[in-house]
Amino acid sequence: MSTRTEGLTSVGTPVTGRAGAGTLALQRRGEARAAYLFILPTLVGFTLFVAGPIIAAIALAFTKYDVIQAPQVVGLANFREALNDERVRTSFHNTIVFVIVANALQITLALALAIGVQRRMPAALRTFFRTAFFMPIITSAASISIVFGYMLNKEFGVVNYYLEKLNIGPFPWLVNTHWSLYSVAIAYVWQHVGFTFILFSAGLGNINKELYEAADLDGVGPWTRLVRITLPLLSPTILFTTVIGVINALQIFDQPTVMTNGGPGDSSRTVVMVIYDVAFRSLRFGYGSAIAVILFMLILIFTGLQFLVSKRFVFYR
Repeated sequence: MSTRTEGLTSVGTPVTGRAGAGTLALQRRGEARAAYLFILPTLVGFTLFVAGPIIAAIALAFTKYDVIQAPQVVGLANFREALNDERVRTSFHNTIVFVIVANALQITLALALAIGVQRRMPAALRTFFRTAFFMPIITSAASISIVFGYMLNKEFGVVNYYLEKLNIGPFPWLVNTHWSLYSVAIAYVWQHVGFTFILFSAGLGNINKELYEAADLDGVGPWTRLVRITLPLLSPTILFTTVIGVINALQIFDQPTVMTNGGPGDSSRTVVMVIYDVAFRSLRFGYGSAIAVILFMLILIFTGLQFLVSKRFVFYR
């Protein structure tokens, strides 16, 4: 008694025997080839513009290279110099402070806006707010920085003009070593808060409304609802926005370059600005690559710590 292999073709026609099994195998191989062809552009782009530069930067970090002469292997000399360079240490300190301030402001403001928009209001008005809050993210960072540079100018900025009307200020937003980094953070948050706002709006929309109705029946106040219902159920979204926000903020370049050029002194100079100065102005590509590798490792550490801590505070429904 012979055995029979049965199957279905891609159009639902039954096939039997060895010929049928061979047909199915050919179809699967054809589908696999088609899938590889579809993802090929992404793989090529990732290799050329992401993986390739990362590998090249790591390799250059152990060399002395100025484009003119061939790279010379120097081992860990670039990393030792970076760790002992006062300017590099200052830039890392500024960047970490910026990450903390910018992300705290961005997440808090975005959450408040998302909760406000979720309240009962006409659909057209809700759409208007969502569009208005999101618009800055598609605007050029350089353009926003120029506008904020004029707005925060100590002598003729519109912000100080109205602060003086209130007998407050004027504040040296961009020309004081204590204020410059925070001024840059304000411009950064204004541009990026809309993206976080949209994510929080989507997360709030997925929370079961029956939970809030039950809380109302129990007489639960707004603060308790926020702490006991909204934040725990929104914790996966908070984790995602925090991880993305930290990664983006660690690579901040446009706003401080346009608004303060890293000044006054080095009070608002970030790591990426130092990498640009070292690599493209001084043509020390090996040293610049070493600083970039250190920044890359810092991003990995921060991201890993966030996921490690999230195991205790993130709740998945």
